[in-house]
Amino acid sequence: MTDSGIPDLLRQAREVFGHDAAALAVVDELRQRWEGPLRIAVAGMVKAGKSTLLNAIIGEEIAPTDAGECTRIVTWYRYGATPRVTLHPLAGGSLAGGPRNVPVTREDGRLVFPLDGTPAEDVERLVVEWPAPGLKDLTLIDTPGIASLSTDVSGRSTAFLLPQDAPSAADAVIYLMRHMHAADLGFLESFRDTAAGQSGTVNALAVLSRADEVGAGRIDSLISAAVISERYSQDPDVKSLALGVVPVAGLLAQSARTMRQADFDALLAVATMDRDQRERLLLSADRFIRGTGTAGSDGAGQLDTATRESLVNRFGLFGIRLGAALIRGGIDAPTPLAHELARRSGLGHLLDSVDHLFQSRAGALKARAAVVGLEALLRTAPAGSAEPLATALERVRSGAHEFRELKLLAALRTGSVPLDLRQSEEAERVVGGHGDLPAVRLGLPPDSSLEEISDAARSCLNRWRALADNPLMQPAAVEACRVVQRSCEGMLAGIPAGR
Repeated sequence: MTDSGIPDLLRQAREVFGHDAAALAVVDELRQRWEGPLRIAVAGMVKAGKSTLLNAIIGEEIAPTDAGECTRIVTWYRYGATPRVTLHPLAGGSLAGGPRNVPVTREDGRLVFPLDGTPAEDVERLVVEWPAPGLKDLTLIDTPGIASLSTDVSGRSTAFLLPQDAPSAADAVIYLMRHMHAADLGFLESFRDTAAGQSGTVNALAVLSRADEVGAGRIDSLISAAVISERYSQDPDVKSLALGVVPVAGLLAQSARTMRQADFDALLAVATMDRDQRERLLLSADRFIRGTGTAGSDGAGQLDTATRESLVNRFGLFGIRLGAALIRGGIDAPTPLAHELARRSGLGHLLDSVDHLFQSRAGALKARAAVVGLEALLRTAPAGSAEPLATALERVRSGAHEFRELKLLAALRTGSVPLDLRQSEEAERVVGGHGDLPAVRLGLPPDSSLEEISDAARSCLNRWRALADNPLMQPAAVEACRVVQRSCEGMLAGIPAGR
């Protein structure tokens, strides 16, 4: 989404609501959101691994992963030059005063937010500012568990992600699930909406978290998880609600991104054990921690109970097996081992998906929030006073091709466009359903030349133009063809002259 339209709309809104302090606060928030990084919420049921995955994405253990008070609070993680944690009290709650700083402390390398007896139900949100490079272009929001036994905890996530009279505070959502349950589908269905031509289909990505558990911690667990994820991705119910399903071993991803020398030394000790003894020891977490059968001069004898317990807590049996196998395969230093474990955890696939599905169209996703927010404000404006703003808003909403792409993408994934399967699949790809880069839209290799992209875009344009001119095509299909044509024209316009 280009800058044309949204900044002007926000300036007009300030003029219209100049005497309404509450409305001006909303407009200012929409401006900050438009100018700031993309906001992605991490959601899912209790124990889905949200905080663990968030730590893996950031590359530091700053999100609490225990079952303490902080996991019941919506927590924002954004970039800051110096570490700072700010507590924002709930309006109308028992806490007096405005936002206040919370001490930044660490225990065993992990960040801890001491609330000093403050009830979690009186806290609207925590804002953690941290100098992590991964947060420069992305604000991550950790949410309490959906379908929690506590209706208060579950309600916080629902109210935050699905407000009734305002745009969601998140531009996109990564939804974690251990298996596909009715509650998962119910949440994704609720997250989908149709305002501004939008749908959860275009801003929700599902993650099969704790993917290593799919194969009971076997070294080939991620292969099994990938097969299940692909099956979920093709399920009509899931496809209409999420852009895809990605398998990730979150615990392994977090520990790989935060690997310590002590972790490598312990995995090296496991790798040097007698094979049969190692396999017997890794039959269960309890057996490994107790060190059953480890007496002797082999590697296991070098590990005390606390070290073995730390390995299980940080890597799980899958990570221990994989780490030991990689060391036996020739990796002899912590850094290359960490990189390989992170790659095999599925984290790279997830980060790539976030980049080409969300970050590449961040402008359009943030623009949707501005449009929906202004539409909500207009419903409260006195009749006639905001008519010029309403007209300008409608002009932007109906004229922005990015919105038309999002609307068509949602319709294609719900099967409501009268095109055949091949045409629907191509249209979905061309309008950005698999990523926003021209090569991806055109089904070309990432390193395709500008000439190859130009030829493919021109061929695609001619093909969809011919389809639109077919007198037997239904009006809804013709409209879809026109959107695809415009996407092709946009790609051609972006190629420098003479190429």
